[in-house]
Amino acid sequence: MAPTSTDNALVRVRGLHFGFGRRVIFDGMDLDLRRGQVTALMGPSGTGKTTLLRLIGGQYRPHRGSIAFDGQDVHRLSRAKLLELRKRMGIMFQNGALLTDLSVYENVAFPLREHTRLPESMIRDLVLLKLDAVGLRGARHLFPDQLSGGMARRVAMARAVALDPALVMYDEPLTGLDPISMGVAMRLIRTLNDALGLTSIIVSHDVPETLSISDYAYIVSNGKVVAAGTPEQVKSSGSEWAQQFLKGQPDGPVRFHYDNSDYGADLMRKALA
Repeated sequence: MAPTSTDNALVRVRGLHFGFGRRVIFDGMDLDLRRGQVTALMGPSGTGKTTLLRLIGGQYRPHRGSIAFDGQDVHRLSRAKLLELRKRMGIMFQNGALLTDLSVYENVAFPLREHTRLPESMIRDLVLLKLDAVGLRGARHLFPDQLSGGMARRVAMARAVALDPALVMYDEPLTGLDPISMGVAMRLIRTLNDALGLTSIIVSHDVPETLSISDYAYIVSNGKVVAAGTPEQVKSSGSEWAQQFLKGQPDGPVRFHYDNSDYGADLMRKALA
C-alpha cells in the first residue's frame, strides 16, 4: 500500500526489501514521514518496526529499495556524511537506555558535548531548557537508578531532543509504564513535536494512546503496509490484518499456531515410533 501523498516528506521509503537470512522482514514497503507530523508505526511483534528505525538511521542497509532523508539517499552517503546526517536524528531507545554512571544532567549533556563545540555555560542552559520541557529540571542531580520508569523515559526524551534534531524516533516509549506515566509521555511527545517543529515517528503496540496523538499511522504486517491513513481511517480499514491487530484478536491472518504438520499425524508418528 503506497502512501497517498509524497509531498513534504522528511523521510521517504520506497520499494524497501530487507530480511535476515531467509526471513523476509520487508517485502517492497513504501512509507512517508511527513514534516511536522507525529506518525505511528504499529503492527504485531516481529514485523520489523525497530528494524525500520535502524534502516532509517543507516545501521542496516536495504537489500533493495531506497530510504531518503530530506532528499538524501541514506545508504549512498559516505560514512562521514552519514555521521553528520545522524546528528539530525534523535532516538529514544526502548527502556530509555540512560547511561547509569551519569546523572540526569550529564545524560542530557552527553550528546551536546560529543557533537558540538559549545561552551559549557551554553550547554548548561540547553540542558536545563530540555529538562524543564519534560518537567525534570529539579531532578538534574539524580542518577538513573533513583528514577521511576516514567521519569527515566522523560529524561531519555530530553536527551533525544538535545541537539534539536529534525526527526525524533521513539522506540516503544510506553512499555512498562503505568497509565499516568503513559499519559504524560504521550502528551510530551506531542508537545515537543509541535513546540520544537519536529517530525516524530512512534513505534508502539499501545493502540489507543498512540493513535490519540498521531497525525498519521501505518500498520505493518507480513512485510508490507496493510493499513495507512489518519487514525480514523486506520480504525475503519477493511484489512483483516489491521483489524486483528487493532482489536487484539488471538487468531486471524496472524495465526496462533506456528506452521506445523497435521496434529493427528504428529500423534500417530509418536505412537508408531
